Amino acid sequence: MTISSVTVKVFTHTSNTVRDSDGHGHPGPESQTTSALLTITCEDGSEGRVICRPAEVRPELIERFIRPNLIGRDPMMTEALWYRIYEWQRLSGGQLSDRTLTAVDLALWDLKGRICCQPVWKLLGGARPKILAYGSTMCGDDLENGLATPEDYARFADWMVNTRGYKAVKLHGWMPPMPGAPDPKKDYAACAAVREAVGPDVPLMLDPHHFYSRTDTLWLARKLAELDFRWMEEPMEEASISSYKWLRESCDLNILGPETMTGKHWIRAEYVKADAIDLVRCGVWDVGGITPSMKTANMAESFHMACEMHGTGAGNLAVALAIHNTSFYERGLLHPFIDYDKPKEYQNRIDDEMDGEGYVHGRAEPGLGQDLNLDYIDAHQV
Repeated sequence: MTISSVTVKVFTHTSNTVRDSDGHGHPGPESQTTSALLTITCEDGSEGRVICRPAEVRPELIERFIRPNLIGRDPMMTEALWYRIYEWQRLSGGQLSDRTLTAVDLALWDLKGRICCQPVWKLLGGARPKILAYGSTMCGDDLENGLATPEDYARFADWMVNTRGYKAVKLHGWMPPMPGAPDPKKDYAACAAVREAVGPDVPLMLDPHHFYSRTDTLWLARKLAELDFRWMEEPMEEASISSYKWLRESCDLNILGPETMTGKHWIRAEYVKADAIDLVRCGVWDVGGITPSMKTANMAESFHMACEMHGTGAGNLAVALAIHNTSFYERGLLHPFIDYDKPKEYQNRIDDEMDGEGYVHGRAEPGLGQDLNLDYIDAHQV
């Protein structure tokens, strides 16, 4: 069996998330946006699919880098196929991003699961059938009754824990261009308010401004340690490993990273070697797919370190269910004005339904466990 085609359908759907000038998402009026369906098909008709951004699967990328490296190849050899495409990054002039590599890798794993009639999380090892989710908030905003004040965060965290059933919460603080942001003291005030609202036993985490100075970061880290926060992630530019080593040696708070630094599993190994982090951060869309995510998790386990998965979605859920050394699945981004549990128009159900006890379960269906409304996608192609 070999791969016979790689196709992309760009389609329209509605969204009520808008991006500010720095790229952070916030609730907004419902408007039209576009997504893409990448499909990899074998000669017997087996298909693997993933939803991604149109920019990640532009026609020139598919034609130059993806089809030549997939057509006629064995879809079961995901390791070989990942490396074939990855090695083109060096001479792609920056065109071939890790996110394109991720989209292809996810579609290949979905295809592999469907061929084997097994869910991907089991093919990867199947460490557990379910995992606790933490509620991950959107960034702070200036919306009335949104996430504009520490009291707003506290009220929303109380709902997440005591009504919705999350067993842990992660805050994203205020980011530019919000007025007054970034401000470590305001970030701390929100964290303190949430700790007061949910009590001493609920695990809490913070993802603050990504470019704080050493002094601001150290002040915030020490204050979060007093609140018994579980970790802080990406508070400084991640290219400076020495800054993270200095931070880890200067405070009692667990430091998680790197989050968005390029370099896949290799840079995460360098962070571990440098003693610059306490926990390893990895997400399929950050490192180039499921294939390098599993390498990262196995590397971290070799040093008795947790590998905490970054981001929501079927790919990250599959990895989180497949490995022992992770604590939670990140579910979000959440906001008082967003109904996260409502399927998008191109979904028959969301990828990560959560039960009343705060668990997200692995699906029994073959592949990544997505349930896509293909009729809707076909009817709304651009």
